[in-house]
Amino acid sequence: MRERLVVVGNGMVGLRFVEEVTRRAGDRFDVTVIGAEPTPAYNRVLLSSLLAGDVTEQDCRFRDRRWYLANRARLITGARVTAIDAVERELLVEAHGVVPYDRLVLATGSEPIRLPVPGMDLPGVITFRDLSDVAVMREAAVAKTPAVVIGGGLLGLEAAYGLARAGGPVTLVHLADRVMERQLDDGAARIVEATLRTKGIDIVLEAQTAAVEGNGRAEAVRLADGRVLPAALVVVAVGVRPSTGLAATAGLTVSRGIAVDDALATSVPRIHAIGECVSHRGTVYGLVEPGYAQAAVLARRLAGEDARYDGTLLSTRLKVSGVPVFSAGDVTPPAGADVITLSDSWAGRYARLVVSGQTLVGAILVGETRHAGFYLDLIASGADVSAMRDDLVFGPPAAVATDTPAVAVAA
Repeated sequence: MRERLVVVGNGMVGLRFVEEVTRRAGDRFDVTVIGAEPTPAYNRVLLSSLLAGDVTEQDCRFRDRRWYLANRARLITGARVTAIDAVERELLVEAHGVVPYDRLVLATGSEPIRLPVPGMDLPGVITFRDLSDVAVMREAAVAKTPAVVIGGGLLGLEAAYGLARAGGPVTLVHLADRVMERQLDDGAARIVEATLRTKGIDIVLEAQTAAVEGNGRAEAVRLADGRVLPAALVVVAVGVRPSTGLAATAGLTVSRGIAVDDALATSVPRIHAIGECVSHRGTVYGLVEPGYAQAAVLARRLAGEDARYDGTLLSTRLKVSGVPVFSAGDVTPPAGADVITLSDSWAGRYARLVVSGQTLVGAILVGETRHAGFYLDLIASGADVSAMRDDLVFGPPAAVATDTPAVAVAA
């Protein structure tokens, strides 16, 4: 008799797990997938490109409903799981009643953070997380509605760039003294900021949001120093937090994220968790590639294979306003480390390598990222770079292949 396998979450990681487990152990399970959004899983990484008009909504789609049927997976969309009964092994699902399980996988992802300031609940204040947010932003951009994006991390930059490309006036407000301060140093950030300004985006740094003001809907953002920025649309992109509420109420151990071991098992038997909702060895990744790696490991384990998840080297490889950006490892130099820098502001190229002892521990590349895989390999392997140290910032020796990184790179 087949085991009843239920997956809560039909995002990118939840779908990848279903693909893997149906391929590896299709005869072992009857699969049910439950998603809160009304449509099947789509590519969230492309939301900024969709907003900018570079891709269509169809380009963002992964599998249609026919694929689930063909793989004997029941898909429930537009419904939230409101409770888990771990003793009876049952879920309570909105509009669908009780759904039993033999094994349960939580892939509930993350929730966008809203600032604890007045006006966050006004109409016209949104986050940048799903297709419905993109629809609101595109409508505002077409109408030339003044918009303020709060948050200068990756998500905020993508929102601001997409709005500007769609035709709307945009101001980006960020608390820190540079954009993407977790991934970029000052030199790299300045190149990215200069590129954003050429796209018509105003950038206000070291600015704390005090309130969103308006009579019945958003009309302006007031900063702590008293400045007021007109804004009929306010996009809050200050980060996300793991979605753990369902797990916590079911009695699972939660430590920032849903705590899992190397087998992706939670503290409750027969319940697993993967993706942005989990905390593994104290780390919450918040990126899609670690979630994909976790999905593959869990699928292999449920298929009877011996597989363990040992963690993922954090790295970022993306395009910000058309500028390639790569960041990996420890970009803040540890004590005693050496920093090798190459900067060409005219060409919009910047490289910063952090070498500790004889090993490369961190790398930032802006404008030219073709050697990203080479640097990522060195960081992951801990290889001795002393013999190539003088020329390391220019890329690999001619005999070294550079186009196939050894570990996953986050989109």
